[in-house]
Amino acid sequence: MRPFRRVIVLEVLPSFTSVISSIGTSIQEVADESGISKGTFYLYFKSKDALLYFVLKYYFDIIQSRLADFENQAMPPREKFTSQLRVLMETLSEHKEFIIMQAREQAIPLNESVKNLLFHMHVESQKFYRNGLRAVYGEKSEPFIWDLSLMLDGIFQSYTKIVLADEECFDFKELAGFIMRRMDSLAAGFSEDAPLLSEKKAKDLLNKTKKMFMQDNHPVRTILNQMKHELQKMEDKNGLDVSLDVLMAEVTKENPRIPVIQGMLSNFKDVKAFEKFRQEIAAFYQFEV
Repeated sequence: MRPFRRVIVLEVLPSFTSVISSIGTSIQEVADESGISKGTFYLYFKSKDALLYFVLKYYFDIIQSRLADFENQAMPPREKFTSQLRVLMETLSEHKEFIIMQAREQAIPLNESVKNLLFHMHVESQKFYRNGLRAVYGEKSEPFIWDLSLMLDGIFQSYTKIVLADEECFDFKELAGFIMRRMDSLAAGFSEDAPLLSEKKAKDLLNKTKKMFMQDNHPVRTILNQMKHELQKMEDKNGLDVSLDVLMAEVTKENPRIPVIQGMLSNFKDVKAFEKFRQEIAAFYQFEV
């Protein structure tokens, strides 16, 4: 991250979670809450999506740096990996406001750069688990390393949810040790069983997951992306970007609310460039505009 952009990210962070969590938040509101000018914001970020990308990258870099601090230390593999799990839990707890905000706003559509970053973060976390477990349990763990890392991921995420709700519920060092003792039991149990996930199967599943995560074939979302592209050409958006965000969030839901979609589409009725899109969406959901 470029130094000046990093400074701006740090300026925005204290108020970021309270402002950006609303899909209707404007750039001006983000700038006002953060104590910077709108011009300064646009000097470093093209959009809220760009800001979200760099904030995610900032947190990811923090985690990677803290985990890497242990790599050059003369520690037994088990002690090193257990310490890394502790530090990972501590870091997530330190930034729990942002994590909770992201969990609440999963319905907000993400652009491709953010999706790519999130997928990269997922891949790297799985690699971290596999490398740590491989170092602790040696070559004998290799046939079932994917199964074991998947189980560790599930256990770790489950306890993380508790920590985010109440960080004083556990002592992090004690929790990391407890998790590793459970992994000992799981690793020992594999000697009497066969692995479910081979490396080939795991990588095939990862590729399928990436395709599902990165591609969006929903016809209405495709139309909305076309509308977004058209909107970017307009200097005065007159609040239409907010309506588009609401539409995108609504059609993403399992049961979209037709009145909400109708109401948001009505905001575009006086703009000729969007009439074709309005008619297509109305036809899909079978209502008149």
